[in-house]
Amino acid sequence: MRLIRPAIFALLLAGAFFYFTTWRSNSQLSLLHPTEWLAHPAQVEITEAAGNEGLDSEEQNNILVYRRNIPSVVNVTSRAMTFDFFYGLTPQEGQGSGFVIDKAGHILTNYHVVADARQVEVTLHNRKKYKATIVGTDPAHDLAVIQIQAPDLVPAVLGDSRNLQVGQKVYAIGNPFGLAGTMTRGIVSSIRPVREPSGATIDEAIQTDAAINPGNSGGPLMNWHGEVIGINTMILSSVGQNAGIGFAIPINTAKAVLNDLMTLGRVRRPALGVRTIPISAELADEMGLPVDYGLLIVQVIPGGSAEQAGLRGGTERAYLGNIPIMLGGDLIVAIDGEKIEDEQTLSQMMNNHRAGDTVKVTIYRNKKKLDVTVALGEAREQV
Repeated sequence: MRLIRPAIFALLLAGAFFYFTTWRSNSQLSLLHPTEWLAHPAQVEITEAAGNEGLDSEEQNNILVYRRNIPSVVNVTSRAMTFDFFYGLTPQEGQGSGFVIDKAGHILTNYHVVADARQVEVTLHNRKKYKATIVGTDPAHDLAVIQIQAPDLVPAVLGDSRNLQVGQKVYAIGNPFGLAGTMTRGIVSSIRPVREPSGATIDEAIQTDAAINPGNSGGPLMNWHGEVIGINTMILSSVGQNAGIGFAIPINTAKAVLNDLMTLGRVRRPALGVRTIPISAELADEMGLPVDYGLLIVQVIPGGSAEQAGLRGGTERAYLGNIPIMLGGDLIVAIDGEKIEDEQTLSQMMNNHRAGDTVKVTIYRNKKKLDVTVALGEAREQV
């Protein structure tokens, strides 16, 4: 009997604890409306900023560059016919960017944006659409000029890409993935020659970490002042999207050929009319040359500009490894006062000129230094 009473007392105590802590509380909550536990204050109090803080100088400049240039940037849509093994000719649409360069409606873009296009359409920043005509193309530089007829166009301001420095701030505006009017920011990461998928080489391409994606091709790359210093053209990526390595064609390369593109529809590529070999210190020592750099003329093209100016090719047969060459020709060491060390330097120099320009070529002939004036001819297209 004495053992039963404590057991009953403990059972009653546990039951009371369960009633007040669990069952009773759940029962009361279940009787309430689902939202009755929420508070309904007479006035909501939130924490706000002290005031509308102004933009800093960098933000103000970002906005200024965007507002100044967005009216000049366009979306370029091209339509072409491609052959499919199963379906035959099928339409294909591509998108890129471009920018207005004059009030007559000329627009600069990439050649690969409009290559093989049967129809080209331009959409302005105000979403108005216009049919465009391809005026001129330069596949070697991946450049093209198209034209629309539209009122109140705002041309972009073309800058100078000669003295760009790694670390300079740059902006890219375009239509990545069709998202019109997108601006990204970065720096000049490097200046280097790069080869495009088409095989064309961009001398002194501007490498940047500003985000560039499909659809940015042909759009402007601008400096801190909002001046166009390059044309965005390609990215280096294993997945086809931005990986922080994009490239732009220097605007000076485009400016050098714009007149030909707009008046002739093609570029009169300049040429000296010579075949050359680069000279190293070892070759210079073996040949007894007065300097250990430059391009040795092994042949002048008959009827070319070099022959007309009196430059001379080699006359003594020799071998460079297993390759037969002609020695004794003029040694080119500078053009317009700029040192010429190899064929790439000569190519870059030619990119800054067009056929018909006159240049001063500095040569060594029999160890005598001479300056010869040469009127550049037109390079023959490789077929």
